[in-house]
Amino acid sequence: MAGFKKLILIQIISWLLCVAAGSYFISVGFDNAVSEAQKSAQVTVSKYINELSIDDISAEDLKKSIANGNTFSNFTLRDYQGAEVFSVNSSEELPAFAEFIQSQFNSIRPQFAVNDAADVKVEFTLNIQQLASQLQTALFIVILISAVLVIIPIILLKSIFYQLNKNISTTVSDIIDIYINQNQVDDDLQTALDGSSLKKLGKDLVPSFNRLSHFLKSKSQDIQNAAMSIKQEAYKDVITSLGNRNMFVEYYEKHIENCEQSTFGSLAMVRCSELQAINQSRGYQKGDEYVRGVADIIKHLSGTYTGSQLFRLNSSDFAVILPHTPLKEAERFGENLQSRFTQYQQNQELSSVANTGIVGYEKGKPLGELLSVVDNAMSMAQSKQTNAWHVQRETDLVNNVSAGFGNQNWRKVINEVIESKRVHLVMQNIMPLGKSIKAYAEIQVRFKTEDNQMLPTASFLAMAEKLDMAIEIDRLIIDSSLEKVKSRNLSEKFFGLNVTASSAHNDQFVIWLERRLLKDTHIASKLVFEVSEFGLQQNIKASKRFIDMVHRVGARITVERFGVGLTSFKFFRDLKPDFIKMDASYTRGLEDDKNNQYFMRLMVDLAHRIGVSVFAEGVESQEEKHIIETLCLDGVQGYYIEKPKDI
Repeated sequence: MAGFKKLILIQIISWLLCVAAGSYFISVGFDNAVSEAQKSAQVTVSKYINELSIDDISAEDLKKSIANGNTFSNFTLRDYQGAEVFSVNSSEELPAFAEFIQSQFNSIRPQFAVNDAADVKVEFTLNIQQLASQLQTALFIVILISAVLVIIPIILLKSIFYQLNKNISTTVSDIIDIYINQNQVDDDLQTALDGSSLKKLGKDLVPSFNRLSHFLKSKSQDIQNAAMSIKQEAYKDVITSLGNRNMFVEYYEKHIENCEQSTFGSLAMVRCSELQAINQSRGYQKGDEYVRGVADIIKHLSGTYTGSQLFRLNSSDFAVILPHTPLKEAERFGENLQSRFTQYQQNQELSSVANTGIVGYEKGKPLGELLSVVDNAMSMAQSKQTNAWHVQRETDLVNNVSAGFGNQNWRKVINEVIESKRVHLVMQNIMPLGKSIKAYAEIQVRFKTEDNQMLPTASFLAMAEKLDMAIEIDRLIIDSSLEKVKSRNLSEKFFGLNVTASSAHNDQFVIWLERRLLKDTHIASKLVFEVSEFGLQQNIKASKRFIDMVHRVGARITVERFGVGLTSFKFFRDLKPDFIKMDASYTRGLEDDKNNQYFMRLMVDLAHRIGVSVFAEGVESQEEKHIIETLCLDGVQGYYIEKPKDI
């Protein structure tokens, strides 16, 4: 289409050039004709008056002969003294184009003639109206012929162009139909055209379509590669670069549960026992290093098994698939893991590293069922010594006789901790960010076995909750904390104590706690009880009763891990807590996360309006602390501020 427009433009320019050239030559001819007429008029007039005198010339007759203006546009007769005898003037004007030509060539000029006696003088200007009319006719003919010569080719070219365009469109459309409907992706387009009516018409287009075909194939491969790359990124754990839970599920369903061939092997679940404690005491960066260290150990040992696969299922759990590995061999894998974990524990000065549960699998085994069994094996391992492992065999699960043995072991361990009061208390201060802000030190708990080894805190509390023993643990923590405060004469300091939601919602526990705090009212007024936002939401009515009791005895309440749920501020107006502690996920990388900054500032503004102070936990760097200060929070807690220390 662009070429056609250029062609039309060329035609128009050619037409304009033709018109200009014709006009020029006509103008030159007009000027020559005027010059010749003037010469002829000069000769005629001079000859006419040469033999005459002023007395011989009849002014009236002369005036009548020239008064019609056909010959002269101006004619003036003068005597020997120069006095005007008579004068004739024509009022007709030349056409505009003739006037233009006259202005350019200046060929129409006044003329003069004198007789021999010098008593007759004539001034005259020729009338060129007839010549101008001829000029007008000639120009019209030139323009008409030029226009015809331009318009007819344009019409013909336009018709040819649209017909050609239609033929090309039809040809391309038919070739595409043949390519799509008849030709296979791997075949050459030449094959499809040879046996068709388009053999002659589309032959020249074959190379282009073949190049297009190859290009589309290459792009299709690029898209597939990009999709695979995106999938790999979506299925990859950021910290360890291992496959995540989604990849684990896909692998299991494809290669084990729905595998066409018979297969068997062992599945090991490894759970990091100290991740939460490290995050709280040393910071999230150290927690990530700890996770990577555990992953490296598992990767090194599992790499010695042919076809092994390692995945990170969540923050604490790894899954190891050992194809064609019987449980007897998997026991050796568990022993090697325990040995390496113990070595890592000593190097990093940890209480423990990880526990391992191992089960066997076979083709067609549903993943949910297998995970339930391996979770039971994990419970067994956690109730043993540090970094322990446990293999759960099918024979152990017959009739479910010993399916809960891991839970029974945990119950025994928890009972021993409660009876022997084997708890170790540490504290971590919250730094106030204003002179008028009241902050406190959070008391954290570590649990010990009868061998004086540290139990994994997160696993211990989770199993206590699962076995309905959380209330006994909360009583033990509160009793131990109050005794520590009294014995160390720390009643002037403010301390925070964590309480599970199940305890806060239990009427008997609430009655016990109120009586216990009334015995030491001077200490009760220095205590702040921390309950998770999610836990409080489970039973608003019971949560309100607990908070009212705490306020009644002079203590205060902190809603911890705030921001994880979808709490409305009506919730806070009803419960009326004293503090909220933002979840550590909002603090992590806060200096680069504008969304978290905006959310935290919004929470601060709303909380301050109802008289609630806001703390941030998990602060690990100076940059995070600086941003939190600019957001007007009331206090900060974390590894950068202070590490947990003995009371």
